[in-house]
Amino acid sequence: MSPRARVAPVPPAFTVAEVLRVGLPDYTQEHRLPPQHWRVLRAIMACRTPQLGGHLYQCGNCAEQKFVPHSCRNRHCPTCQGANGYAWMQEQADLLLPIPYFHIVFTLPHALNPLIRQNPSACYDLLFASASTTLLEFGRRELQAQLGVTSVLHTWSQSLMGHYHLHCIVTGGGLREDGSWASTPPHWLFPVHALSAMFRGKFRAGLQQLHQDGALEFHGQQKAFEAQAAFAAFLHEATRTKWIVYAKRPFAGPEVVLAYLARYTHRIGITNHRILALDRDAHTVSFAYKDYADDSRKKTMTVSCEEFVRRMQLHILPERFVKIRHYGMLANRNRHTRIQQARAALPPEPAPASIPTQTGAADAAPAAELPIGLPTICPHCHQKADWVLIKRVPNPHQRPSCTVPYLDSS
Repeated sequence: MSPRARVAPVPPAFTVAEVLRVGLPDYTQEHRLPPQHWRVLRAIMACRTPQLGGHLYQCGNCAEQKFVPHSCRNRHCPTCQGANGYAWMQEQADLLLPIPYFHIVFTLPHALNPLIRQNPSACYDLLFASASTTLLEFGRRELQAQLGVTSVLHTWSQSLMGHYHLHCIVTGGGLREDGSWASTPPHWLFPVHALSAMFRGKFRAGLQQLHQDGALEFHGQQKAFEAQAAFAAFLHEATRTKWIVYAKRPFAGPEVVLAYLARYTHRIGITNHRILALDRDAHTVSFAYKDYADDSRKKTMTVSCEEFVRRMQLHILPERFVKIRHYGMLANRNRHTRIQQARAALPPEPAPASIPTQTGAADAAPAAELPIGLPTICPHCHQKADWVLIKRVPNPHQRPSCTVPYLDSS
């Protein structure tokens, strides 16, 4: 197999878009959707359908024509994220160093879930800030150096409920002020109990400051927590136990880090391949999940399509919210200069990091030279097709300003 060759993914039996088409009318009878949620859900339902227009190709052997509809490119769409993750991964290859990388996960307690759902932007920003400053402070204190951190926000559990956590890829070492490199042991970064204590303290202090500044909203059953005393009691109860900071095994080289980033940076709550059954008459959907409370056993959950829509809504990010962030040595400003300094301080690399040919995602992107939706073998003449673009079919809903009502790049 050539380095660029990749196995075409097996089409899923059902898609998230199909479930939304069944469940969204029921859900909207009882619930009002924010405009941002409407845009996201409509984009997912319209993805790779004639609603968005497309391109018409012709087989160079038999002249058979095939219409390929456009993708929505929405970051919440399970159909698009394999391709987006692979493209993003290629951009990160030049930033990797020949050092160990550690995987640290910061998780918020579920007692905070109602508060987070009503204040997603403020709480997500605080989660990023608390985790990143914890890691960077440990780096300065233990190594007298600046670490590099890439953080990715995930908001879901396997059952699509709220589970707010941050995946952090941390460099095994950092740059000192004098330009030298400070290394860490290959299988040890920092003690997780100490990380957990500092992370909890920073997040708790941040929530107290947000409440004091009037930056938090409280609705419904949470309305009582507007009062200072009630919020203090709530915060004490939510933070009195140890918080979970989990350190996974170090990555076995930069190539593995790239493969991981491709899977996790653009992952969403559920992929199309996890949808196992859809009963359009009963309006129910069954999907696969791992029960981590039961030794990670694979199980099947069946819910109403309306409930599925409700759970999907929990994980729609605020508009223009940045869910992948870089800190320390990898912060966007002057990042390439710091990477060059790190390379100069490290021993010479044995070989440049290669980009994996497989992303490992369920909805992986096909080969870059073949447009998504075109088969390698023509289904009409059964020969290797040399597809030729005939024309572009415009989006019938596209306005003169080139915006689409239910398209949203966020």
